Amino acid sequence: MTTIQQLVFELTTPYAGRPYHVSGNALFQAIAADVDDRTRRELQVSHAMFAPSEYGSYPSEHSQDGYAGKLGGSLPPVESYEDLFLFRDAAQRWLLPSRPRDAQNTMDRQSHGGRLTVAPESFFGVPEHQRNSKRRVEWYVHAYLHSEREGVLPLDESVLNRIQLGGARNYGLGEVSLADSQVVDLDALSFDGLRGHDAYTIELVTPYVLQSEKPGADSQSMPWWWDTSVTGMGSDAPARDRRLRRREERLVGETAYELATVDHGQLVGYAGDDPVQTAKNGVLRLGTHARFGFGELRVRPASHDRVPERGEVA
Repeated sequence: MTTIQQLVFELTTPYAGRPYHVSGNALFQAIAADVDDRTRRELQVSHAMFAPSEYGSYPSEHSQDGYAGKLGGSLPPVESYEDLFLFRDAAQRWLLPSRPRDAQNTMDRQSHGGRLTVAPESFFGVPEHQRNSKRRVEWYVHAYLHSEREGVLPLDESVLNRIQLGGARNYGLGEVSLADSQVVDLDALSFDGLRGHDAYTIELVTPYVLQSEKPGADSQSMPWWWDTSVTGMGSDAPARDRRLRRREERLVGETAYELATVDHGQLVGYAGDDPVQTAKNGVLRLGTHARFGFGELRVRPASHDRVPERGEVA
């Protein structure tokens, strides 16, 4: 049994950090101070993704169908592999197209004493005939924990509630409150959506570390089962345009260590022969600093467009 504890935190104060994810290292450091040594050694933490609390509908690959009511601030049931990624797509494609999706999926910026932050809520004007003059949208942070050792999870609510993330925490920034939590058995999920296809692609959900300055961290090449000639840009794109985008990251604790990574959000082809096992490994993450959220991958059938709206436009 491979246990995953999914978490949803409500952002209650402005957050000083990048607006597309909170690193698993930052989340680990916030949790580690309040757990025992055994849990601290065994705990593995994902990157945390921002999502608005808004009305939406389940994507076609999700095990649930149709209109979903208000999503973002809670955890729907998880029955299949695809369900794990509902809130881990930065585009948040579950948002209803009848609303201003791009605006609702963009966090407001604030300045606090010259320090730029993202706001815990956004406000939108409404038509004049409605009762209120504006509508409030709260922001939430989605992450998950796992451990190779039984008995570590689930963590108690008292450990997870009212932690702080990001910079300027001594000024009260980055406070989150636990909104929802659920335990998922990865081995019990349905992987039927990945069976019987001729080809697959790999989506990099979080950066994949190639080199790290942290002592004892191994340098590594890209996995042999990545087909980097397929990057989601089309086979007719020039070879130079199909090179993978790199990003410099930082692992920050008492000391800051520089990381060289393959950037998240990219697609590569899959040259392996066991997509289901690769999918399970990708949820638990691969490579250096996987326990801090790096190396999360999603497997997709190559015939499925990650952005279905492109077909509708065509």
